Amino acid sequence: MPSWRFGILPWLNKKIVDPLLQIIRRGVEPKKLAFSTAMGTTMGLFPICGVTVILCGMVIALLRSRCHAPSIMLANFVATPVELSLVIPFLRLGELITGGPHFPLTSNVLKKVVMGQASQEVLVGVLHALLGWLVTAPFILVALYLVLLPCFKYLIRRFSGKPLSPEATLYSHPQIQIKIRDA
Repeated sequence: MPSWRFGILPWLNKKIVDPLLQIIRRGVEPKKLAFSTAMGTTMGLFPICGVTVILCGMVIALLRSRCHAPSIMLANFVATPVELSLVIPFLRLGELITGGPHFPLTSNVLKKVVMGQASQEVLVGVLHALLGWLVTAPFILVALYLVLLPCFKYLIRRFSGKPLSPEATLYSHPQIQIKIRDA
């Protein structure tokens, strides 16, 4: 039996593919799904590790019904490896915008940060990375939305199951039933 069956593919199916299919099968609008996924990814690229879940929670609280919370959180989860790889480009972009000095990323600097001995130089570096993200975030959001919208339209058509019948139960509870009719 191939070793990949016990490795990353089952994990990807369980953590990413299965939740995405559940979201798609629940009938979320493609526009809302594309926007929420783009927003979750954009927030997930925030250059300070460990803060993205809080940011996504704030976005969900602010946008309420205009977003799909599970999509935002799934996109945030998927964006984590990309977040780590974009910290340096965001830092360099922030330095370029401000004309600030080049921040050297050495193991000695990283040790000081981990030990809680960060200098003003490190804080300026973090601010440069934040500025780089702030400048690029709107472009990332729009680009992802434009790419994801046709993808989700296709995926929803492909995986959402049968269309609703002319008289289908939309919500069922022992005491309440909401039916819709095709006009």
